[in-house]
Amino acid sequence: MTTPQRRHASSKPDSGVGRARWTIISMAFLATTINYVDRANLGVALPYMTEDLGLSSTASGVLLGAFFWTYAFMQMPSGYLVDRLGPRRMLFAALVVWSVVTMLIGAATGFAILLLLRFLLGVGESPTYPANSKIVSRWFPVRERGIAASIFDSGGRAGTALALPLIAVLIGLIGWRASFLVCGLVGLVFAVLWLRVYRDPGDHPTVTATELAHIRSGSAPEDASGPAMRWRELLAYRTTWGMVGGFFCLSFVLYFFVTWFPSYLVDARGFDLLQLGILGMLPPLLAMPAQWLGGLLQDRLISRGHPVSVARKVPLVSGLVLSSVIVFAGQAPNAGVALVLLTVSYCALTFAASSLWALPGDVAPSPGNVGSLAGIQGFASNLAGAVSPIVVGILLDITGGSYVLPLTVAGLVALTGATIYAFAIGPITPLGTTR
Repeated sequence: MTTPQRRHASSKPDSGVGRARWTIISMAFLATTINYVDRANLGVALPYMTEDLGLSSTASGVLLGAFFWTYAFMQMPSGYLVDRLGPRRMLFAALVVWSVVTMLIGAATGFAILLLLRFLLGVGESPTYPANSKIVSRWFPVRERGIAASIFDSGGRAGTALALPLIAVLIGLIGWRASFLVCGLVGLVFAVLWLRVYRDPGDHPTVTATELAHIRSGSAPEDASGPAMRWRELLAYRTTWGMVGGFFCLSFVLYFFVTWFPSYLVDARGFDLLQLGILGMLPPLLAMPAQWLGGLLQDRLISRGHPVSVARKVPLVSGLVLSSVIVFAGQAPNAGVALVLLTVSYCALTFAASSLWALPGDVAPSPGNVGSLAGIQGFASNLAGAVSPIVVGILLDITGGSYVLPLTVAGLVALTGATIYAFAIGPITPLGTTR
């Protein structure tokens, strides 16, 4: 990047601000999509793996949840490393590790090795969200972070949606084992591409002076500039604990769709492989524009002068309240009504989730704390991911395979999350300004 290039670009009108930041967030979206395809692969393949490996519902729930045990506990260390080493190196390392592990899952011969590999998959994928949250804080001004965070996080919905038809087709053509091999190879190819494309804004060859100024605009009073805090200091604030509790509740419900949703469609609603691949991808596909809508709403509210607290809490609270309609899906009279209710619930959850990964940048007392705060709330999110599938599996075994009780519990947890975000989190400002 040369000075003449910057001068030439900066002379353009406002429409020529530059688009490098949107290329970067699109790359983050693709990384998240691959991340979710690889973690959801087991959920799609599970109904067919159980025939070969003889897994009970409880054992299946343990395998689905095992990923989240290590994924959750590695969130805070990963967030710390992202703050220290940067998102470029950490996301590359994550892609390589989780892609290799994904390929190895296809060679698993029993419960024990599957459990170990799911643990390792959680370790490998753990830097993804702290790295992406750091990217949002580095590449976007506050007034664009809602949509930026929504774009990369919606990769989770894209991955979940793609996993159903993609893995179903792969299983039908080459078997469940080879499906893991193909997905892992895709991740390795993308890792090389990521390393070649990503740089921070000031070092990126396609960032113009105008775009760099735009990225750094509006940094006060919203952006934090104080000294970095240690973890125990971050945890002294009510806002941090509100982020932890609220995200736990939202993820408890959301991860039903990532883990047990394919089995629900097959076991409770009688979907065959073709129906699973086509109809099963509708909720996550529709959930993507719902999440973008939440991000756009936040940015519009901030641009019109509303406080960041209002902009972030409106989708969080309203989305979680609406997502509680999941309660009624278990008692729906037919598969069509159940699918509609689950789609509404999923869309409402992602509408709420549009705020989540902008929050670390909003409340960080220093740029050096963004990854750490993302890791702290990510730990809570994925602790829920570890607990949720096990709870569902146990309730299924207790009730003889009925999903009524698990879905009722999920709806109550969603309402609890709405309450936490509404009342437990104070003003969304940099930590140290309020408690």
